[in-house]
Amino acid sequence: MPRIHREAHRTERIGWLRAAVLGANDGIVSTASLVVGVAAANAGRTEVLVAGVAGLVAGAMSMAAGEYVSVSSQADTEQADLTRERSELASMPESELNELTGIYVQRGLDPALARQVAEQLMAKDALTAHARDELGISEITTARPVQAALASAATFAVGAALPLLVVLLAPEAGLVYTVAITSLLFLALLGVLAARAGGAPLLKAALRVTFWGALAMGLTAAVGALFGTVV
Repeated sequence: MPRIHREAHRTERIGWLRAAVLGANDGIVSTASLVVGVAAANAGRTEVLVAGVAGLVAGAMSMAAGEYVSVSSQADTEQADLTRERSELASMPESELNELTGIYVQRGLDPALARQVAEQLMAKDALTAHARDELGISEITTARPVQAALASAATFAVGAALPLLVVLLAPEAGLVYTVAITSLLFLALLGVLAARAGGAPLLKAALRVTFWGALAMGLTAAVGALFGTVV
């Protein structure tokens, strides 16, 4: 029997990578924006830190809950489709065999070979064959709510801690500019790391996250400055 060469593909990371990048990005952007907005309202370092820590805790919990609910909905949909497919396989196996054969014909196999492939795959594991080739559900793309929730919450907390660390260490004078500039650098680094992990263009990913981060911080700084002036 020939030796099987197993390859590591980046799509295997797609479940946790999406949640992790989203969490870290939101942690940096939302906390830095909050800190910049409060600092622009002429608040002291203590008030800025309290607001930032509160934003970290609230944001991490919000990310975890949001990811869990959304991914759970996806998992429920997948399970409903699998339940329906299992019922159809039990009640009309010939029709399901024809359906799978048609899928392989559309992908380029001749009808006789497509029929043979469908028969062999269904003989081994009919539900898995239909889940993968008819429904597009596989082990790689299966929704994992707990994994997504934990990854989002943890990476949000890590991302949010970065601008808070800058608040602790940077001089209070010019705090708005220091937090904004360092946070944009953090976002650019996150974009590069995420792109490298996912095999995407580095520069495009870095520019994408820094643009939206700069926009968010600019708007909150404007609001904070206006609020501070009015009050």
